[in-house]
Amino acid sequence: MTRFVLDASAVIHLASAGVKVRSTHKLLAPTLLRSQTLSTLHEAVRRGEIPAEVARDRLTRIGRMPIRLLGDGVLRRRAWELADQLGWDSTYNAEYVALTQLQADVLVTMDTKLARSVKGIVETASIDALR
Repeated sequence: MTRFVLDASAVIHLASAGVKVRSTHKLLAPTLLRSQTLSTLHEAVRRGEIPAEVARDRLTRIGRMPIRLLGDGVLRRRAWELADQLGWDSTYNAEYVALTQLQADVLVTMDTKLARSVKGIVETASIDALR
């Protein structure tokens, strides 16, 4: 079994493309995933990129995904340290990286800039690794 941390970009892609994740994988994310996916899809509707019904359907799909959400004090402290180490103003991406360090094997993201910036800190993978 491989433990994957999924960021919001990966989860939205899974919901949008209907990708089936192999049942032997364990999926994790920080609790902020809920707010990030909600906001990202709402913003896409407001910009006219997708209809509201499509966004709501994707949120329903995301809600059904077997993702364990975590957000304890240890994770938050490690995210703070990582954001400092990497020179990031925001700690959002740092939470995904911290969770990967603390409890997972691999971070899955569609964000190539994020993947490049954490090279050597955590292992990253593409969506294809989940199949």
